[in-house]
Amino acid sequence: MNAPSAPRRPGAEALAGIGHPVPAADPADTSPHSFPDGGTWRTELPSVEGPEALAVVLKESSRLDVPIHRVSQGSGVWMLTDAEITEMVESCAERGIELCLFTGPRGTWDIGAGTRTDSGGAGLRARGHDALAGCVEDALRATALGVRCLLVADEGVLWTLHRLRAAGRLPAGTTLKLSALTGPVNPASYAVYEGLGADSINVPSDLTLDHLTEIRRVSRAPMDMYVEAPDDLGGYVRMYEAAELIRRGAPLYLKFGLSRSPGIYPYGAQLRDTALATARERVRRGRLVLDLLARLGADGGMSPLGSRLPGDLRRLTAPEGN
Repeated sequence: MNAPSAPRRPGAEALAGIGHPVPAADPADTSPHSFPDGGTWRTELPSVEGPEALAVVLKESSRLDVPIHRVSQGSGVWMLTDAEITEMVESCAERGIELCLFTGPRGTWDIGAGTRTDSGGAGLRARGHDALAGCVEDALRATALGVRCLLVADEGVLWTLHRLRAAGRLPAGTTLKLSALTGPVNPASYAVYEGLGADSINVPSDLTLDHLTEIRRVSRAPMDMYVEAPDDLGGYVRMYEAAELIRRGAPLYLKFGLSRSPGIYPYGAQLRDTALATARERVRRGRLVLDLLARLGADGGMSPLGSRLPGDLRRLTAPEGN
């Protein structure tokens, strides 16, 4: 039996055939880390804003044979009724998909004018005690309804939810995912978020491959990255880099976003047609990425469906009495 060939780089054979130099991959750049199940990559469908959008995603993923490990929602726990959350929890459980809901409130939606300036102010962070407490309330409500992944956009909220998890006030199997809008851009900050309790860290989609290698020298915490980013995150389309993103960023969630589409947060029925159409197209974009990986011989190493835990990570210790 022949050993499997190494993945090829896009266009490598054709370019080599006409004498055009093709850069060789440096084995030293390869991430030494993986998920606890041995896989190097998983998939995520973002911006799944409610049960109806989820139903569209599940139908399309079956039709196009797109494996999904996680779906995430951006509007927040507080924008869903208990019945809607329960329906999403049950639908995802039937398919072995992790459901991740955003905690709120956030600075972009309250009275703080700083977030609307050119500098962006404090962005999505939770402003003041009441906003922090609101995020905690969302977390308690969502986990009581069966949600086991919470999306966070504030360092203080992350640390607080991690401490509640460690104290048993949140279920031990709850995972905390850091938002792309507050994602770290250097190895030191990435390690800090891991220490604060993040189990999955969304880095900005404009980080270079070298940046991913630098991060992997200091942390093995799972990384989330948009292969195609929405416009408010830059609109980057990095499909041809998917294999290298996995090789250098593993363990990595490939996020199938959508550029050139309008924002839908906070979601409501007035945005229904847009939400359903973009949900459907995100699944199709995922199929394009998976087809590309297969053509390059780089589609191996996917975690088994149903996998969700991050493995052992390094955490900071809370000071006594705090």
